[in-house]
Amino acid sequence: MAAACAWSQAAQAQASRLDDSTSPRAQVNADFRNAQMLDNQTISLPFGHVEYRLATAAYVGKQARIYYVIPLAVAGLRSPMGMQVQWRSSGQFQPGMGRPGDRVLVWTGVVRAPWITESFDLQLRIDRRELQIGQGGNLRFESYFEIETLP
Repeated sequence: MAAACAWSQAAQAQASRLDDSTSPRAQVNADFRNAQMLDNQTISLPFGHVEYRLATAAYVGKQARIYYVIPLAVAGLRSPMGMQVQWRSSGQFQPGMGRPGDRVLVWTGVVRAPWITESFDLQLRIDRRELQIGQGGNLRFESYFEIETLP
């Protein structure tokens, strides 16, 4: 019975992409001048702060979950297994990690304001065998957030 209730609640939750168009810098462009080799194949690339400004006005007063979504296709990368994104939050979101194609839960609660502003301190771990960067090219992607409201 409990499993049926949990399934029913999950089936009712609809995910919507949150508008982050007012964020100062949503797209991540990797600068390999700051890269450090961890071993023969793995590069650690500290990226620094990325601030997100999420429009949550339509969800004020609702119980919700917010997910950080890393796109499956990353320019300059051959395979999703070639990169891992790690982040620490400067505020209310949970720290975590994921690979391209992952959708990671970062927040659960009642939405209290029309905007949620959050900063992530990003770090990339890259398998250099999976890089496919041409002359003058770079590694770039744009993660985004999804919200699910709960009954």
